Amino acid sequence: MLETMRRSPLLRKMGPLLGLLLLCFILAFLSDRFLTVNNLLNITRQVSLNAIIGVGMTLVILTGGIDLSVGSVVALAGSITAGLLSGGHGLAVSLAAGIGVGGVLGLINGLIITRQKVQPFIATMGMMTIARGYTLVYTDGRPITGMPEQFRFFGGGYIADIPVPVIIMALIFLAGYIMLKKTRFGRYIYAIGGNEEATRLSGINTPKVLVWVYVLCGTLAGLSGIIMASRLNSAQPTAGMGFELDAIAAVVLGGTSLSGGVGTIGGTLVGALIIGVLDNGLNLLNVSSFYQQVAKGIVILLAVMLDRKRGKGGA
Repeated sequence: MLETMRRSPLLRKMGPLLGLLLLCFILAFLSDRFLTVNNLLNITRQVSLNAIIGVGMTLVILTGGIDLSVGSVVALAGSITAGLLSGGHGLAVSLAAGIGVGGVLGLINGLIITRQKVQPFIATMGMMTIARGYTLVYTDGRPITGMPEQFRFFGGGYIADIPVPVIIMALIFLAGYIMLKKTRFGRYIYAIGGNEEATRLSGINTPKVLVWVYVLCGTLAGLSGIIMASRLNSAQPTAGMGFELDAIAAVVLGGTSLSGGVGTIGGTLVGALIIGVLDNGLNLLNVSSFYQQVAKGIVILLAVMLDRKRGKGGA
């Protein structure tokens, strides 16, 4: 059966979606609260942060890289935005600063990786520590509160009964899909993941593409940090811890290969939903948070093993 799935491109593509549907069926059977409208909206709202980060992580992993700094970028971007707002600065300036911080950190990641030839794992792990440390310095280790009421719209508002974070997520996924499928930049991303050296020899400026990929990943992490601070109405210096693992798991569960060159934005959305549905279902079933961590760890391991099986079966 597993051999058949590895050899069937259709089954490999549909596998994550079938897994999501099976998980939903099981949870609907175990809890009568799972399929309620309020709960489903709650799931999509909770998934939105990981999914937005997952779009950027998809781009990075498609090139054969990794970004371990996104969780710390979430915390720093949210803290910078909240700090400016609580200090009386305008909403537009504060939002631009938070998103800009994410983009700048992504730019630094990209330059270190392309110009200094540092492995993405090491470069972004260093940035993860730097960004988290600076967040603690900036906030003095305490939450930042006192933001204006209109800021709460981005994380807690609704448009036509749909949570604003869900709408933002949908727009980001649409833009990501169009970019990967319809633009030259998207084709370059796949080409680099398939064979970076051959792509470079064909005349494509691979360092420039890679830098932009990390800039986009950092920018989306910064956006998620702003949404999170808005939803909580405070910026927590410990925000975003473990988000990088959730994002990587979502990307790989959605069918993107860790070796690069294979994957889709739609698959990442399915992967993020699997993680979100699992978290929500365990909460509904009153499973201890300690066991939830165990379950999430198992999901991450399964994601990596599935990636290896897909690789052995041929991409």
